[in-house]
Amino acid sequence: MGQWPEAEVLTSVQARVQSKDPDAMKYLGDLYRQGLRGLERNMPRAVELWTEAAELGSVDSYYHLGLCYTNGDGIAQNVARGVSFYEKAAMMGHPEARHNLSSYEIRRGNYDRSVRHLLISAKMGYTLSLEEIKEFFRLGYATKAQYGEALKGYQDALEEMKSPEREEAKTHPLFNRFG
Repeated sequence: MGQWPEAEVLTSVQARVQSKDPDAMKYLGDLYRQGLRGLERNMPRAVELWTEAAELGSVDSYYHLGLCYTNGDGIAQNVARGVSFYEKAAMMGHPEARHNLSSYEIRRGNYDRSVRHLLISAKMGYTLSLEEIKEFFRLGYATKAQYGEALKGYQDALEEMKSPEREEAKTHPLFNRFG
């Protein structure tokens, strides 16, 4: 199976955006952010699409809004607003958002809160959080028990994600819904 023509993909995605599909909105926002598939880079449009997708329940859109606002990526930086988007994404189970909340807490000097975020994220199978809590343990900001808990949770998460069906699905041509 080959790639879909650019115009066909864009038309399909835009039709799904019109029907209020949050996945399509998030994807079109990504295209505008990166200037892909013949679209010009347009961060205000990306933020607009992600905002609407987030309101419709897109956890990844909350995460991307968090990134944009905390970093000032193409929009005015507003760390408090970015953190609020990370918090929403984290509460919906987004491990990278949880990891980024840990980084925010480190900058504020809240190491205990940071470690708690890392524990949760590592238990979701997020490798960077496991590596960071290991470093926290090495530096004395996390206990051996916390590191052990993170490691066990991480391993459990990886084990839960394994299945023959999952591995087979990853090789299927329709795995990437947008071509």
